[in-house]
Amino acid sequence: MSARRTEMHRLQELVRLHRRGEDCREVARLLGMGPNTERRYRTALSQAGLLEGSAEQIPALEVLKEAVRQHVPSKVAPQQQSSVERWRAYIAARVEEGLKPAAIYDRLRLEERDFSGSRSAVKRMVAALQREQGIRPQDIAIAVETEAGHVAQVDFGYAGRLWDPETKSLRRAWVFVMVLGYSRHLFAQIVFDQKTETWLRLHEEAFRAFGGVPSTMVPDNLKAAVVRAAFGVDEDSGLSRSYRELARHYGFTVDPTPPRAPQKKGKVEASVKYVKRNALAGREGQDVGEVRAALGRWIVEIAGTRQHGTTKRRPLEVFEAEEKSRLQPLPLRPYELVTWKRARVHRDCHVELGGRLYSVPWRLVEREVWLRATSTSVVVYADDEAVARHDRRGAGLRSTLDRHLPDERAALRHRSRAYWEQRADQMGQDVGRFVREVFDADDVLSQLRKVQAIVTHLEKFPQERAQAACRRASHYGNLSYQGVRDILRRGLDFEPSPQSAASAAWSDAPPRFARDLRLLAASRLSSTGGDHGPH
Repeated sequence: MSARRTEMHRLQELVRLHRRGEDCREVARLLGMGPNTERRYRTALSQAGLLEGSAEQIPALEVLKEAVRQHVPSKVAPQQQSSVERWRAYIAARVEEGLKPAAIYDRLRLEERDFSGSRSAVKRMVAALQREQGIRPQDIAIAVETEAGHVAQVDFGYAGRLWDPETKSLRRAWVFVMVLGYSRHLFAQIVFDQKTETWLRLHEEAFRAFGGVPSTMVPDNLKAAVVRAAFGVDEDSGLSRSYRELARHYGFTVDPTPPRAPQKKGKVEASVKYVKRNALAGREGQDVGEVRAALGRWIVEIAGTRQHGTTKRRPLEVFEAEEKSRLQPLPLRPYELVTWKRARVHRDCHVELGGRLYSVPWRLVEREVWLRATSTSVVVYADDEAVARHDRRGAGLRSTLDRHLPDERAALRHRSRAYWEQRADQMGQDVGRFVREVFDADDVLSQLRKVQAIVTHLEKFPQERAQAACRRASHYGNLSYQGVRDILRRGLDFEPSPQSAASAAWSDAPPRFARDLRLLAASRLSSTGGDHGPH
């Protein structure tokens, strides 16, 4: 036994026994010491003159401690220096960041190529640093007494794998717990995810179960509840926008716990453990509906009627008698579930929400925007300004507004033949006829891109020029975009149409080498001798 670790009150007994004249071996036996340990302390106390005197007047603990410090040398450990002493500063810095010994050991193996220490050595170093540092003010857990109806704490806990009848599979489940700080009455529910929508909906269920709303909510730093945890003097905690809207509707204040400080919400931490170890114990693999029903009965019949370990009172009785009436009333207007999501605008001018795509003005491509979604609508915000509004539900994967796309490219998203034929008809029959001719030019290869290019180009010109260009291109059998473009570029559409030029030339004078039809008929009759009827 180390000299420094021997309790001073045992040395008081050693002094008393020796002053009574007890044998050394008997003293060692009565005190549970080895003979060598007894001899070392007896020698040190004798040198200090403390073994002499009355057995009824024993030296004070401080006197014995000083005598031991002066006359009993500390044992020197065989290993004089830790094997991880080189990394003491690194380990100390990681401890300040909140890392545990195992995480520090793994970090050292990754970042320090010449690290050869053991996990046990790192644990010992961390323990030594904590002893040197001593207890800090921030390590002290202050027991806070809350007023009735004032505070509720909320958290999630893992509930094991339960059977989901909808997916017909075992799924990881979570238990949501909200506990009232005054009465310790709680609400708990089983869910299969921790999404923002689920987090908000569970708050509503808890408020309805309590029949009112606490004035302050203390959530953990969940991703669903807290985007950024900042607790400096001049900083705000970054609550998610969705949780803020819920708080405004129900009229409560949010006071999130600091990072890595579960003791600051000890009531709900203890409640989550209680629910898991009692209500949910042994339910692995059971149907989630059955577990939810059993949990609801357990809250009222077991958790609510037990004598709480801290308050020494029954939570449900305290809630009904003292706290329920102190809760804020539920709002008359029902809450419309609102969720906010940060999203990046893709190159196709759309953002994604819930597996569906919504268009955004094309100048916001590659920028981050905020989406505010309800059950019926999606509003897109850029720099706190609403830039797009869509119906939440609709047919198809995309909700696209043409005004969000570049003017010269907006129409390209339409893929039907009828759409482009209709646009061509609006420029005149000749254009419509020409576009149908282009579509029918190949019964295997799609002509859609060619038609899109032709129509969008023709729409830049007056209707008369567009029709003239199509008539000319059709006459010469040129069904390409380049052909139509060149006709307009070179002004060939201003020249007479090839069909009209040919008709005019024939009506004015017959072709130079053409024979008169009447003379040709007479010559034929004379050569055959007239009409003799059928042969």
